[in-house]
Amino acid sequence: MTFTEITEYRIEHLRDRLAREETAELGVRVEMHGARAVVRGCVPDEECRVAVLRVVGEELTGLDWYDDLTVSHPRPPDHSEELS
Repeated sequence: MTFTEITEYRIEHLRDRLAREETAELGVRVEMHGARAVVRGCVPDEECRVAVLRVVGEELTGLDWYDDLTVSHPRPPDHSEELS
């Protein structure tokens, strides 16, 4: 197997873990950009972000990767909407 094939295999395994494990985070994408893996998406809270990054670190150990994860902080509105 080539380096690229091995990397793609590991990324696919990471995607599977993110979808199936306790995080069950389907809003996270993992893509290759050149020789670097990029983890992007939006997660509901900081705890989920930490859990996703832990799994990514386990699966992509030894590979060059970075994350672009944002925390959405979903909350109910703090004021009523005025309609005109």
